[in-house]
Amino acid sequence: MKRLLNFTLLAILAVPAFAQQGPNVPTLPYDTVPNPLHYSIDMNFGEVLSVAVNSKGHIIVLNHPGTATAGPVYGNATTQLFEFDADGKFIRELGRNVYGLAYAHSVRFDKYDNLWVVDKAAMSVVKFNPAGYVTMNLGRRDEGPDQPRYRHADPPPTPVDGYFNGSTDVAWDKDDNIYVGDGYFNSRIAKFDKHGNWIKQWGGPGTGGVHANENPGQIRNPHNIGIDRDGNLYVADRGNRRIQVFDLDGNFKKFIFLNVPYDKTRHPVLGNLSPNPPDETSPWTICITNGPTQFLYTTDSEPGRLYKLQLPEGKILGVWGESGHELGQFNWAHGIACPSDDLLYIADMNNWRVQKLVTKGKK
Repeated sequence: MKRLLNFTLLAILAVPAFAQQGPNVPTLPYDTVPNPLHYSIDMNFGEVLSVAVNSKGHIIVLNHPGTATAGPVYGNATTQLFEFDADGKFIRELGRNVYGLAYAHSVRFDKYDNLWVVDKAAMSVVKFNPAGYVTMNLGRRDEGPDQPRYRHADPPPTPVDGYFNGSTDVAWDKDDNIYVGDGYFNSRIAKFDKHGNWIKQWGGPGTGGVHANENPGQIRNPHNIGIDRDGNLYVADRGNRRIQVFDLDGNFKKFIFLNVPYDKTRHPVLGNLSPNPPDETSPWTICITNGPTQFLYTTDSEPGRLYKLQLPEGKILGVWGESGHELGQFNWAHGIACPSDDLLYIADMNNWRVQKLVTKGKK
């Protein structure tokens, strides 16, 4: 159990701290912008898993069009990276025929406008420079003769330093160290230096216990991650219905819960109506703003809301939206780009679109 030994004894023994949330949470003042991206009719989106915005306001959309290709990857290789300018005009497609792309899960820009693509099927994290050339690859995609590691094994294969299994997301600290959410099967955080050299891991597969505020450091899919300026690492522990907060050495600090009351009789867009839904809903996304005061935005699948959180306390300041198919509703909001508090882009996965949200009264 090497992965668990790397998690500090202090964190394991600590009494979990968590953010309490009252019932009176306001609605966030957002409007949706219809048709924010402009592209030709032969570029209809499939599942949109992620969206990112660079310092120029250019928008990258991670699209899964369903184009079949051969190879030992998760299902059919299906990844497109489309770039749009700040006005939503299509510029170019990136990453076509790149070996490390198969079924990408998230895209992020670092502070240098390098684009990082995290691929859960190729088990890789690929760095593109602003010109669009690959300059770093972390992890390794299985070759055809190799025994595939990306499988729904129970238990999954033992994690190996430097390798991923269902990688999900990436983030960086002020020193440019690299943190990878790894992922659907390893359920750990992997840390590398800025040159891509392995440093350490922490976490590991596990449940939140009977109550979601139990078993700190045990994770059921770190679906998204993010780091604030104070060096707090936020993990959307989706399977355990909580956000876990660590320091940059992997020491557990607190839980945050999405526990705003909602109409539990309303039928989900996908799935059966639960006879006993939990009070806490599952966080899918993490996006941290970079303004003078940092905020964290996250989403859940049901009731399908966007949440704005105060950092580092984790207090929920407001919510917006609900699940559905119409404009202003979400059908699995799978990724967020938050260039400012007045402007958000949502990867609305099963509605096959990107939604642009602006503060009321803003253009």
